[in-house]
Amino acid sequence: MTAPILRRLADLRALTTEWHRNGDTIGVVPTMGALHQGHLSLVQAAKAGTDRVIVTIFVNPKQFNNPEDLANYPRTESEDAQKLVPYGVDAIYVPDPDEIYPAGFSTTVTVGGLTDMMEGPFRPGHFEGVATVVAKLFLQTQADKAYFGEKDYQQLLVVRRMARDLDIPVEVVGCPTVREPSGLAMSSRNLRLSANGLEIAARKNTLMQAMAKELAAGAPFEPLAEQARDDLLAAGFTEVEYIDLRCAETLEPLPNASRPARLFITAWADGVRLIDNIPIPAA
Repeated sequence: MTAPILRRLADLRALTTEWHRNGDTIGVVPTMGALHQGHLSLVQAAKAGTDRVIVTIFVNPKQFNNPEDLANYPRTESEDAQKLVPYGVDAIYVPDPDEIYPAGFSTTVTVGGLTDMMEGPFRPGHFEGVATVVAKLFLQTQADKAYFGEKDYQQLLVVRRMARDLDIPVEVVGCPTVREPSGLAMSSRNLRLSANGLEIAARKNTLMQAMAKELAAGAPFEPLAEQARDDLLAAGFTEVEYIDLRCAETLEPLPNASRPARLFITAWADGVRLIDNIPIPAA
């Protein structure tokens, strides 16, 4: 049976207040819809970790710095609701825009430091949009735990810091990236790739795994990054925005994998911007 789709905060609050009164814990999986197996893995984790699960679907205009990107983002509410049926979620929250940004809304949540690197310079205003809408969703759902994928690792750390700094009583749980058989990280943006684009995009993970092996053996990062940039362009990527090795806890740049790290690569293929990262154990 399809979970109830709620569009008004008052209806959501009536449910969550009753659940908490009964002693149930609440898990939330915030999404922008166009659900794929990566999202559904978060739903599975939420089902295993809490008594009640809410999936939110809201295409947040404030986290898009490119109007064309916002216009092209897939909106598939009916299909998403059907995909959630086997998981037995307790509610799907698809808030009307005025429930998130009512007339006169003028508050922005900004997380300093963690947003000044990698995605930050390439997507001005993105993390402010993310932090603002996620703070609202945490407060609206009254969730005890929230589930995010590690594919957007920088976002995961930003959300954790935001919740901690604002004393929002929610545990932010990071879940492993789910990949296609080719190794390509699952993403709603993959729907925009042609067959040839999918083939090109998959080559990035192969290259990242090879880099990870050398980094874990103690190799210095910069020579590997220079070679990787050349290899990506030769493989059919049209632009490489950044290749970074960062501390897994602080996102501080690292010259080598002297401590637990993440390797990040963002590049364009077939007109689609593709982000990915993988963990690197300390050498």
